[in-house]
Amino acid sequence: MEQALNLAPYAAHDDASRGRCFPEAPPHYRGEFQRDRDRIIHSAAFRRLEYKTQVFVNHEGDMFRTRLTHSVEVAQITRTVARLLNLHEDLSEGIALAHDLGHTPFGHAGQDALNHCMKEYGGFEHNLQSLRVVDLLEEKYAEFSGLNLTFETREGILKHCAPAKARALGPVAARFVDGGQPSLEAQVTNLADEIAYNNHDVDDGLRAELITIGQLREVALFREQHDEVMGRWPDLSARRAIHEVIRRMINRQVVDLVETSRAAIAAAGPATIDDVRQSGEALVRSSAGMREQHLELKRFLREHLYRHYRVHRMTIKAGRIVRGLFQAFMDDPRTLPPDFQDKVRVYEDDQGRPGRARGVADYIAGMTDRFAINEYQRLFNPTELT
Repeated sequence: MEQALNLAPYAAHDDASRGRCFPEAPPHYRGEFQRDRDRIIHSAAFRRLEYKTQVFVNHEGDMFRTRLTHSVEVAQITRTVARLLNLHEDLSEGIALAHDLGHTPFGHAGQDALNHCMKEYGGFEHNLQSLRVVDLLEEKYAEFSGLNLTFETREGILKHCAPAKARALGPVAARFVDGGQPSLEAQVTNLADEIAYNNHDVDDGLRAELITIGQLREVALFREQHDEVMGRWPDLSARRAIHEVIRRMINRQVVDLVETSRAAIAAAGPATIDDVRQSGEALVRSSAGMREQHLELKRFLREHLYRHYRVHRMTIKAGRIVRGLFQAFMDDPRTLPPDFQDKVRVYEDDQGRPGRARGVADYIAGMTDRFAINEYQRLFNPTELT
């Protein structure tokens, strides 16, 4: 099977995986990483991403991206780059599809609010929560909790981690203590994530009329592609012009990423995946010029889109909802659904009040936008039926 994949020697290989927490017989007609990818797609957490915010809350419009569509777009870019670098596409895709499984409702606003609520109990970070989802919270299999994914997929999901927390997580987070690197497949997914969300936030921001083409022309990456498109098709409709510009922005970044990474990998000369992990720096990278253009785009989006008053209003409302839910469930866990009452009780018996808080955070983080809004109404609106 792997011969057909044409894998580089320093790529991840199914037959050299570090394995799963719970040993399983090899899959029939699939590789280990394909099995991981399939389990992620069939998980409840993956399905819930359809109704979780990217930038715009789900009910604000059907045309905006959600965490699910974002994850699929990251996977598409990831597979393209992995193929061109002769890396393992199934592993790369699996990491991409799983990287946001732990995200809260309401995007980063929800995460910030939940992290604030959890500050006395170890904090909350969606990246760690994604690992918690696949290691513990998914309940599908008879022999284990979680999805029992391979080490390599779990390593890639864990994009960043503080050293103190990394020590508690063990080998899957060792690189955050010893300064190592993850697999090249994980490195590709990390940068594909940034390419996807920045460029597609431009599209959604324009669609929502929160930013304008005139403003975006201050950004070199957009302006250069916009000049090219309008020079070739001066009478193109606005919608088609925007699509043409954004797809060229993505293509330019992907081509730069592939070419720069090929050169970096060749210069480093890794012979195995362990050589990649022991490298002092990431080998998948963009050129210095592209990184600067990318940072300029990020700064623009932060200033003009993410801080737009309409987005800020929803951020305030999202924070109020998450904090209200957290406080209500902490004050009286009996307001939780029965199955979560049981989980919170087990966590609290084991860890005390921090355990109660972690169980409450698990419940809130698993909510979709609309479920969180409805749950808030059920708890705080006297006329709402429970």
